[in-house]
Parts: sequence; C-alpha cells; structure tokens
Amino acid sequence: MRRPILSIVYAIAAAALSCASAHAETVATVSSPNGVLTVGLDLHEGRAGYRVERFGEPLIDTSALGFMLRGSGKFERNLALADKATRSFDETWEQPWGEDRFIRNHYNELRATLTETIAPNRTFNVVFRVYDDGIGFRYEFPEQSAAAELIIDDELTEFALAGPATAWWIPAGEWNRYEYLYNRTPLNEVTTAHTPMTVRTDDGLHIAFHEAALADYAGMWLRRAEGRRFRAELAPASEGWKVRRTLPFNTPWRTLQIADSAAALYESSDLILNLNEPNKLGDVSWFTPSKYVGIWWSLHLEQESWATGKKHGATTANTKRYIDFAAEHGFRGVLVEGWNPGWDGQWFGNGYDFDFTRATPDFDIEALAAYAKSRDVHLIGHHETGCAVSHYEDQMADAFAINERLGIDVVKTGYVCDAGGIERRLPDGSIAREWHDGQWSAGHHQRVLEAAARHHVAINSHEPIKDTGLRRTYPNWVSREGARGMEYGAWGNPTNPPEHEVNLVFTRMLSGPMDYTPGILSLQGRGQAIQTTLAKQLALYVVLYSPVQMAADLPENYEKHMDAFQFIRDVPADWARTEVVNGEVGDYVTFARKDRNSDDWYLGSITDGNGRVLEVPLSFLDPGRNYTAQVYRDGDGAHWHDAPFAFERETRAVTSADRLTLRLAAGGGQAIRFVAGSAAVP
Repeated sequence: MRRPILSIVYAIAAAALSCASAHAETVATVSSPNGVLTVGLDLHEGRAGYRVERFGEPLIDTSALGFMLRGSGKFERNLALADKATRSFDETWEQPWGEDRFIRNHYNELRATLTETIAPNRTFNVVFRVYDDGIGFRYEFPEQSAAAELIIDDELTEFALAGPATAWWIPAGEWNRYEYLYNRTPLNEVTTAHTPMTVRTDDGLHIAFHEAALADYAGMWLRRAEGRRFRAELAPASEGWKVRRTLPFNTPWRTLQIADSAAALYESSDLILNLNEPNKLGDVSWFTPSKYVGIWWSLHLEQESWATGKKHGATTANTKRYIDFAAEHGFRGVLVEGWNPGWDGQWFGNGYDFDFTRATPDFDIEALAAYAKSRDVHLIGHHETGCAVSHYEDQMADAFAINERLGIDVVKTGYVCDAGGIERRLPDGSIAREWHDGQWSAGHHQRVLEAAARHHVAINSHEPIKDTGLRRTYPNWVSREGARGMEYGAWGNPTNPPEHEVNLVFTRMLSGPMDYTPGILSLQGRGQAIQTTLAKQLALYVVLYSPVQMAADLPENYEKHMDAFQFIRDVPADWARTEVVNGEVGDYVTFARKDRNSDDWYLGSITDGNGRVLEVPLSFLDPGRNYTAQVYRDGDGAHWHDAPFAFERETRAVTSADRLTLRLAAGGGQAIRFVAGSAAVP
C-alpha cells in the first residue's frame, strides 16, 4: 500500500507547490557566467523549490526540493533560509584519456543553507552550479545534533518542464536493466525513465536530465507525477529504504544539460565530468587506450561456448590464434571469455561457482600471458559474476593481483541477472537481492575500482550501474556497457534497428564511454542480418566513444573485407579534440575527432533508416595544412536491407577550406581518416 499513499502525497504536494509558486518569495538567485541561465530558490510557507530560466524565459517551473525520511517523515516543510553565498569558478583541467584532452570548468555557484524552524531544527545545504549550458544541484548534509545518520525513503526533488516536449527514454525499474530500445513519445507519455532522459521542446531546445557523481547513494529514476512534472525516484535497497548514510554526506548532483541543438547537447556533457571530484588515483599512465579483439562474437553466434567441452572457445590453441591476429594487425588486447571455472550449467543470476583465480584445464593462462607479451599483446581479463557479487568480492583482490603479475591491465566485469537480482551477503550469512543501480551496487563498483587500481588494472563493466562521470575521479573506470549493445545483432530478438546508435549518441552517450563492440563486417547475426551497412560499422568507431574499442567480428570475417578493415586498424581510441559537426536525435549525427597521438583527424557519420545527403565543412581541420582524406563510404545503391555490402574506398586532397558532401545510405554511414601532410601553399 505504500506506493499509492506516497503517490497521493506527491500529487498533493505538487499541486500545492504549483498554486503557491506565484506567491513564493525568491530568497536567492544565481546566473551562469554569461547570463544564459538563471536559477531561483523560492520559499513558500516553509516549502523550498527551485526554478530555471533561460534568457529570461521559464524553462523549469517551480519544482520541489526535500526528502521523505524514515522515522521523521518529510524533510521539506517549515524551512527558512539561514545563510547563502555565491562564488565563481573557472579552471581548465587535463584528462588522462578521453574525448577531449582539456576540459574547461566554468560556473557560478549558489550555496543556500535551509534550516527547520521547529524541532528538531535540522539543516541541509542546496548547492547550485550554473553553467551556460547546464546546471547541477545537490544536497549537502552537515553533522548535526538531531541525528547521526539519515535513512531516506524517497527524494522529493522535482523537475517540472515549463513547456511541451518530445522525450527519448527507456523504462526504469524493469527487468532488463538499461538494455532497451529508446521510446520516442510526447513528454507527458513517459512513465518511469532511466537517465539520461533527453527531451526536445516544441520550440527546439534540447535538455538532458541525468545525475553526476553517483557514489554510496541510490541511482535516480525519473517518475512522471503529472503532466510535465517529474520527481526523483531512487532505486530501492533490499531493506526497503532507498539510502542509509551517516552524517556528513552529499547526494549526487542532479543535472540538466541544456542546448539549442542536439550537437551542442552532446558537447555540453563536460558538465557531468566537471561535477565530479578530480582524479584520486594519481598517475594512471599505466592504462593505455587501445583496441582489442577476442573470443566473444563466436560465443553469441553459438559457434563456440563459454562452457567447457567440444565447443569451448577459451582454449589455449584458439587464444593463440587471436593473439597472432592481434599482433599482425596492431591490436593491443585480446579478450577471452569463458577462461575460468563456473560456466558449466546454469550460471545466469547464479554465479556461485565462478572462480576468478584459476583457469580451466584447457586454458594455460601462464603460457598465454607470456606468449602475448612476446608478441606485444596483452590479454584482457573477464570477470563475469553471474550477480554473485559478494562471492566475487571475496576473490577480487587475489584475482587482480594475478592480473597484475600476468600483465592483464584491463578487466571486463559482468553482472548478468535480471534487474534487482544482485546478490549481497549479509553479516549473518543470509542473501539479500539488490538493484543494479541501488546504493549497495554503487558501493560495490567503487570497491572494485579501488581494488583494481591497487594492481594497475582498468575496469570495463558490463550490466553495470550507469555512468555519472566517476571516470574523472577514478580514471581506471574506462568504459562500460549500460545499454543495448552489438550482441543484440547476434541474438535478433529483435536486432537493433538503424536509428538505435543515433539514439544512443544523444541519450546514453551523454553519460560517458560505451563498450558497444562495433565492427561486425559480416553484417550477420544468428540467422538474421544486422540492420547496418558495411560503412556504418566503420563510422561507429568515431561516433560511439570508448578508450577500449573492440573489433568484435571473427578474424576470418575481417580477412574477407581487408579494404574496410583497414579503417578499423587505423582508427585510434584516444582523442585530443571532439566536435559534433551536425545531428538530430534519432536521425543522424556526424563527429570529427582529432587523434591525441598524431595530427590526423577522423570523421564518422551515421544515419537512421533514411538515406541522407549531409554537407560537412572541414573547418575543424588545422588551418594552413594539407590532408589526404581516406574515405570509406556507402557505395552506389547501398541500403541496409537490400545492399548492405555496397561499399567504396577512395582518397582525395583536402584542406580546412573545403566542404564534403556525405551521401549516407538508409541505415548507412561514412568514415574518413584525414592524414595530415605538409603545410598548405598560400
């Protein structure tokens, strides 16, 4: 009965706040550095709310702030402003790896202290950081005599969009974690959504709702309360509450990225990184952004198996074959799944038999690590937990020590089970089940990062908690899944449609890198075609960022398409600069990225199920320089359904003064490497 009662409470509170907004007292304001955005903090009859204006026009109507606390009810009434302060901040910091080498962090901040006017006279701060292209705000709970800890049953935080909009969203609180195709609906048809949730208002403004610095706290879902008013709903804990924390502590930042265009929205994602704390690990030069191949796609095609037996993929001989292929074609890593005991039988959601410290008898890990080293290749580890997460925590320190000794400096972790099925061992030995995005899971991922960092191991997590920019604080959290990846192309239930990757760019990719595992040049899954052209598979290496990029297809399929494979061999996995040249959510997008380790640029452009002609100015290229454009494009008559292999490769001389016309087939794309040459003749 709890949810219906709370729904009535929220509805009454929302109605009261809406009616009161015209009579509220604005007790503090703060504007962005160039005055684009303004946040107002209001009080009305002891209730706090905030609102956002853009160029003086309402963007977020008055929205509630506060909490439902266990044992003491609402913490959002009888509030008064006790103190306020503003400050400005401007710095530029360097990423050890990333989409851009240098990030500017420029904001104005308001810190407001709100105190109850009646007993127990509790206090919290609301901190707003306002950028020209977004805002972040969080709650800060100082030490106080009223309580040593807080148990949060719910946040009362709201987001009330001022005008009609279209939303791109996936459902939250459902069984398949984040692995859904994106819905495109009117905003008032959203139910409960994961973040980032992206909206485009009827007058063309783009807004993405998300969070930053999710640590030791429950992940935030967005539940539509009424109309265009959403409230934060925290992923639950097995005990029934949402968050339990000792004081003092800060919540994650609630974020709004705000931009005039889809392209600018992607570039506003620096907001998420900037709201995280700086690097806590120190020197992380031991991590090398790179590409990898591995024993993976064959497993999803059911040509080989994770389990031991006649079809076992992770054998010594098979792994040597992949090491040789990697060495021949310049790939640093070889991922091997199914290398350890535990894969036999039913392991989905039941990973208690996994052992992360020893290999199966047909996988000589010591000899393979030495062989890989002799060929300048590194094995990539794989730790699938089957959601037996406490069981994994018992072994992970020893496992990472083995990884370090063997030169395995990247590990892919996995949490395969239905949402809400994470296994957590309680002190009495009994088992509780947690959500992938609950508070305990957030703490687990941090423990993994810290344990891995002690052994110079980077983490690429699958079936993870969502990305909220913690890669700035823990730069060994290099990538993750957290959306429908390429494996759905193998399974076909259904396969990803042509618009899926464009949707990802302006939703999931706003949060950070994704290990999408592109590069399936066979264009074939398990009994069905993948809805893509050959050229689009190449373009994905520029469009979907990850510092660990997989060439996911089988070696024999690459050997059939060596002309296209050349781009995968050449494209880097680390960038100095990124520009979004054009794009519309779910329709098309073009990226230009500059290699961090050379003067070359790369371009990737993809479209949905509609063919397009896009004009692209090359003004992103360094002026006064000649380039050779190595073009990999859809051929005449290409179409994802009828002619996916129609493909052309050509070269031409260009400079920054030129423009290119990109012709993208339905479900297609184009990839270009711009090889820097001599200075241009004036």
